[in-house]
Amino acid sequence: MIFAQLIKKTLQSVCCCSALCLSAYASAAEHIAPPSLSSIENSDIKRLLPNDEVKPILAGDTEFLSLYSEYMSRDFRGIVLLIPDWNSTPTSNAGMSYLRKELTNLGYTTYAMTVPDIDWQASDMAAPAQAAAQSSTQAQTEEPTKTAQSNSDGAVTTAQEPHFVNAIDLVSNEVLSHYKTNLIMRYEALYQNAMSEPNNIVVIAQGTSAGVLLEYYADFPDSRIDAFISLSSYLPNTQRNKGLAQTTSLVTPALLDIYYANDNTDILMSLKNRQRWVNRNAKFDYRQRQLFGLRDAPEQHARLTKVIDGFLRRLF
Repeated sequence: MIFAQLIKKTLQSVCCCSALCLSAYASAAEHIAPPSLSSIENSDIKRLLPNDEVKPILAGDTEFLSLYSEYMSRDFRGIVLLIPDWNSTPTSNAGMSYLRKELTNLGYTTYAMTVPDIDWQASDMAAPAQAAAQSSTQAQTEEPTKTAQSNSDGAVTTAQEPHFVNAIDLVSNEVLSHYKTNLIMRYEALYQNAMSEPNNIVVIAQGTSAGVLLEYYADFPDSRIDAFISLSSYLPNTQRNKGLAQTTSLVTPALLDIYYANDNTDILMSLKNRQRWVNRNAKFDYRQRQLFGLRDAPEQHARLTKVIDGFLRRLF
């Protein structure tokens, strides 16, 4: 009798515990996604920089921030659009922040824009469509094969071709194309805003942003610029970075290709190939310049500004 009562109390306690667990699971808080990197950067820029420098610009349905600095010399020489690398900011110490201020002393009005977020799920969204297309193609190719096999009794199975597997790219083509689309949308909005002061227009872009903008200008868009300056331009995709050497020789504006001695291997190995394509396509306004040392050192910033100023003074 005592043993039966003990079992009954144990079952009751187990039922109570399971009911509490189910109620706690049902009332658990839903997952809240963390804030995006661009929203954090925008809040920091609005909080730390003067209000007269921060200018919101609308690109389609998306609003982004640009940093405006007016020229501070006797002569007005033009407008410079500064585009940092992806996952970077216009206030970074990799050269953009220094150029944003120093170029105003040389007679340029500068616009430095924030870059869009990287959508790392772009390749996953494109995968179902590609899989459906591949399955339909495979089904169409299998039907005549089955018919031929049924008509020929004792036919020998054809030997399959060897299958080669390429190395996996660091960044998929879909992710890179998605970033390019969003960046070009912001760039065109910034360009239209800068055209309110018609004069010489210079674009200084960095890293992957420079790579996708070189692809954009190789297609001869309607937007006119007088000079393009790329800082360590490359694309983190093997095939597209290989084609960037030829793309560099097809852009219309004068091009200054600046790289650092400690850049990654993909950049350093493509420099000679870029020069070969430039010679083949006779782009005579192309220049390469190498900078030594750390890119965030004050002496490096001064030399970067001097190289850019010397290049632009030969143009206008």
